[in-house]
Amino acid sequence: MNAAAALPGGSALLDKIKANPRLPLMLGGAALAAAIAVGVMWSRAPDYKVLYTNLSERDGGAVIASLQQMNVPYKFAEGGGAVMVPADKVHEMRLRLASQGLPKSGTAGMELMDNQKFGISQFAEQVNYQRGLEGELAHSIESIAAVQSARVHLAIPKPTLFVRERQKPTASIVLQLYPGRAIDEGQVAAISHLVSSSVPELTPKSISIVDQHGNLLSGNSDRSLDATQLKFVQQIEQNYVKRVEAILAPIVGKDNVHAQVTADVDFSTVEHTDESYKPNQDPTHAAIRSQQSSESSQEGAAPVGGVPGALSNQPPAAAQAPVAQPQPPRQPGQPNPPPQANQATTQQATAEKTGPRSNRRDSTTNYELDRVVRHVQQAPGGVKRLSVAVVVNYRQKADAKGKMVAEALPATMITQIENLTKEAMGYSTERGDSLNVVNSPFTDDRVIEPEVPLWKQPQMIDLAKTGVGYLLLAILALFLWFKIARPVVRKYTAPPLPAPTEADGTTEAVLLPPEETTNPEILRLAAKYESDLALVRDAAQRDPRLVASVIKQWMANDEG
Repeated sequence: MNAAAALPGGSALLDKIKANPRLPLMLGGAALAAAIAVGVMWSRAPDYKVLYTNLSERDGGAVIASLQQMNVPYKFAEGGGAVMVPADKVHEMRLRLASQGLPKSGTAGMELMDNQKFGISQFAEQVNYQRGLEGELAHSIESIAAVQSARVHLAIPKPTLFVRERQKPTASIVLQLYPGRAIDEGQVAAISHLVSSSVPELTPKSISIVDQHGNLLSGNSDRSLDATQLKFVQQIEQNYVKRVEAILAPIVGKDNVHAQVTADVDFSTVEHTDESYKPNQDPTHAAIRSQQSSESSQEGAAPVGGVPGALSNQPPAAAQAPVAQPQPPRQPGQPNPPPQANQATTQQATAEKTGPRSNRRDSTTNYELDRVVRHVQQAPGGVKRLSVAVVVNYRQKADAKGKMVAEALPATMITQIENLTKEAMGYSTERGDSLNVVNSPFTDDRVIEPEVPLWKQPQMIDLAKTGVGYLLLAILALFLWFKIARPVVRKYTAPPLPAPTEADGTTEAVLLPPEETTNPEILRLAAKYESDLALVRDAAQRDPRLVASVIKQWMANDEG
């Protein structure tokens, strides 16, 4: 006795379900309706967005407690590293939590100076200012794309009046970079200059920058050349290389010439100041700076002098006439005496008669001098020296047999190449430039592989493997459809066959609808039915008692 027969009406219900061709359609429609209902319910669920990320445990607990008090739904994301709330409440919740001072671990800026208490000490005010400055610098550094968070520590010494005791401020910066991100030397230098420009007397060399792994990023700041200067030197060298190869390529070919340039660039800043004085050439046209004149005169007898007393009060003695010297008699034919002697004698006599006489006159004139002051500042980045090396390949020439062979360039052509290279690089003997042109055959490093047949090439082998895989999948899919899926579908969707009727030992043929006479599955079932019916007939003819007992057993089971 099978399980379907044990249940009352079980076989009939199963037969009805199997005989209903609309059952798969009903099940499919029910599944589709359930999927649509789930999609509608999922679409009505609120869209969550990130409220805060990277919160500490204390701040995260405080934020969640506030959200629970305000009856705001929330959930966690990214392994608990982010708190998410409905998208339409993100900005509102941030404002409400900010009014409560949450999260507290955020870096504070100059807002610390907004709520200063009355009577605060100067030390506390200076500490708050330093904290606010550190927070503002951290916010500015965090605006860089590769920096996730930053902390700035400033060591600002107290000002003093003693020059020897003055100390320069220093700073240290800790950067938290995003996973998989890195910053180059240019960005490190930019951060150093940003912080040094915000603190008085702070130099970029006094700033230390460290990342989250403990790597010192500002360790290369003491080098003679920074990244910008090295990049400038490389640009100069590449420009000269392009100029040399561009002018030689039309002559020897693009792939037959290679050049390298080494540039010695001077990055020192030179300031030169001259102050020269030029004497005046034409005093009549010169400007007078200052002029001084002094004049004194004295005529007549000498003033009264001597020691006061009786001798000085006595009247002067009587004057005596000067004794005239007799002139010798002039001989006949002798010339007259010169008039100068007579004049000197007359002046002497006059002076003896009139008394002493003195005159003095001083004159000083200062002129302006020509002054030329020249201040020359030489910008850094000048090329001090160039070293150029050029390698030219042998030229290809056909021999008598028509085979291409390599041949060295003639000396005239090498000289022409040297002259063109000097013109392209701006060769200067005063700078000490050097040029070396070498003609040598190039080595071909390419590996010549033997020709492989098409059916042995790796690409074709991979393509064949892929095609065979797809072909096997297609065969498997067809086998599953024709051998498993299609018979099951036809079995549960085929209409039931009419029951056979017996009359006078003859059986009527099963009549099928015209549209199903061509269905192979229906024909197979009909043939099986005819075969089973023939077996039953044969058994009834051989042993009628056995058939009668089986029918009685069936009737007993139906009544029970």
